[in-house]
Amino acid sequence: MTEKQSENIRLIQAQAQQKAQLLIEMLPWIKLAYGKTIVIKYGGAAMTDPALRRAVMQDIILLKLVGLNPIIVHGGGKDINRLCEALGLPVEFENGFRVTPPEVMEVVKMTLIGKVNQELVSELNQHGQIAVGLNGADGQTVQAEQFDPAMGAVGRVTAIDTTLLVDLIEHDYIPVIASVATGAKGEAYNVNADVVAGEVATAIGAHKAVFLTDVDGLYRDFNDKSSLIDRITVSELEALLAAGNIATGMIPKIESCIKVVKAGVGRAHILNGTLEHSMLLELFTDLGVGTMVMPDDGGAAEARFDNYPIDGFAEKLQ
Repeated sequence: MTEKQSENIRLIQAQAQQKAQLLIEMLPWIKLAYGKTIVIKYGGAAMTDPALRRAVMQDIILLKLVGLNPIIVHGGGKDINRLCEALGLPVEFENGFRVTPPEVMEVVKMTLIGKVNQELVSELNQHGQIAVGLNGADGQTVQAEQFDPAMGAVGRVTAIDTTLLVDLIEHDYIPVIASVATGAKGEAYNVNADVVAGEVATAIGAHKAVFLTDVDGLYRDFNDKSSLIDRITVSELEALLAAGNIATGMIPKIESCIKVVKAGVGRAHILNGTLEHSMLLELFTDLGVGTMVMPDDGGAAEARFDNYPIDGFAEKLQ
């Protein structure tokens, strides 16, 4: 064996040891989360880029295989914008929420339910019969009322019925929820996906809520990239929001993070979905890569939530 060959073998062995060390580092985090539910709000560029979408779906499959029960909640703003523009319809936002007249609501339904939801379910089901797509009207899972007549069909969530979600989880499926809610008379409402994710996480008693976006997390000053916040308590986050230091597009995420943690969800995470495997790095390594929102007491609540069995999930994989 030449010296060059020996050097290559040593390099391969070193790389293998690094991978093994990473797996060992994951063990306590997996033990903590095993059998618990995690709600993932999926959106941004990670949804529209096929390679990134594939990587995120692979991560979600891995979360399921190591014992978590993921629930995906998605929007699809960029796809909605494109179709609205193609149809000559207005694209207008107020305080981070889409103004939704009736004709835009039809676009929202077509895009989120008919296109984006089916694409995500199909991507997951490349690995087996493991994902089920639904929207708020299915099982009346997400119920809402009109938020403000001036905003059109923008909805305020009034109730979450977890019956269908629990049934799917207990039968080893991954629910994929489009953020379209149903009203008392069956009318459809457009609800911000961050808000839906937060409401679902609260209602089902999730272990964690993860919000994927296009930035690395929450900054004290967005123009200063060194000001990224690694972890922050609810009270500190409320103070930051009250000071007006949060970009408009981040406000629904921040409000949802505050709500879920106050309601007893163990942690909320804001992650960059364009960084491949950011969820795994944040949830299963000591370093982490995004912003974690914690309760003021440090989070003794993490062990309170019910577990759902996943014993049959592997049988669904192809």
